[in-house]
Amino acid sequence: MDAMNLLTVTVLAVFVGFEVVSKVSSTLHTPLMSGANAIHGIILVGAIIVAGQAGDPWILAVALLAVVLATANLVGGFVVTDRMLHMFRARKEATVKEATGKEDAK
Repeated sequence: MDAMNLLTVTVLAVFVGFEVVSKVSSTLHTPLMSGANAIHGIILVGAIIVAGQAGDPWILAVALLAVVLATANLVGGFVVTDRMLHMFRARKEATVKEATGKEDAK
């Protein structure tokens, strides 16, 4: 691939990603994060492929920046999902304690 094709793919990926994320309402964003992690993984693989094919130093720099940002996005998605699951787990444990009137012996 030449430099123009790689730049075109990168710019289109930025626009498509922005449009997809901006269309999700804030109340649905956290529950959909776990499903979106698979998409973020695919984006990371694509960024790695582009970095591997880069011939010019500036294209390599942009591709490595894309790898770093995609990695941060992927890890952030897992962190948010983990926090969300802990919130539901704490609520469930509190409901069980209220229903039984007992504390768990740990």
